[in-house]
Amino acid sequence: MPLSSGSLSTRWLRTFRPVASPRLRLVCFPHAGGTASFFRAWHQHLPADWEVSAVRYPGREERIAEPDSTSMAELAGQLADALTPSMTPRTVFFGHSMGASVAHEVAALLAERGATGPAALLVSGRAAPHRLQRLTTGDLTDEELQAKVSQLGGPGAELLLDPELRDLVLPPIRADYRLLEAYVDGAKAPAVDVPVVAYFGENDPGPTPDDVRAWTELTTAGCEVRGFTGDHFYLVPHEAELLRDIRERLTALG
Repeated sequence: MPLSSGSLSTRWLRTFRPVASPRLRLVCFPHAGGTASFFRAWHQHLPADWEVSAVRYPGREERIAEPDSTSMAELAGQLADALTPSMTPRTVFFGHSMGASVAHEVAALLAERGATGPAALLVSGRAAPHRLQRLTTGDLTDEELQAKVSQLGGPGAELLLDPELRDLVLPPIRADYRLLEAYVDGAKAPAVDVPVVAYFGENDPGPTPDDVRAWTELTTAGCEVRGFTGDHFYLVPHEAELLRDIRERLTALG
């Protein structure tokens, strides 16, 4: 049955193609330093009665004047509060890199609260929580951090080459990396009773394929893993192929 609630459009979420009664809603969580706009074209690859919304982290785009989140607990708690009123049994979470950790934390928090959680959790380019490695970026100069981010590539990396644009782009990246460094050493959400699909780039300089496969230990409802050729941002050149895979898997949910 189609969802009865209206389209998501809030301070925390941007909806790219509003659907009055979406049959399925995909909520996307961006990577470190990422924005909701990263997912702006995804709806073009999905059925017309599916809705794609993306999380708006503070400190960037429309929320650039707001302070960045300082901890995973703060960010996940605020997102759980924002999502709870509109969650339905036909909502699915997708998170890339840092976004995978945020999506997992929000899903676990919703379950802890007894609220409706996602029908599936799709994670991408991220090691399972217990396989995360320290980033050690806290003491890096702007130039060193720029080099580290550029190594990962991805859309917007060229903005770091412009000194003026770098002053806008680098602060939220640094803030997200600090959040993630604290998260590695801090408490993490337990396994969730939600089906998980873990995607990764086969040449990602970050998490290894085994690190990503370890998501199988973070769900009691089964986990499937798929790799794509490419690096950390494999999902940019493989956007259509990835979304075809997602569409097929979610259609099979019924």
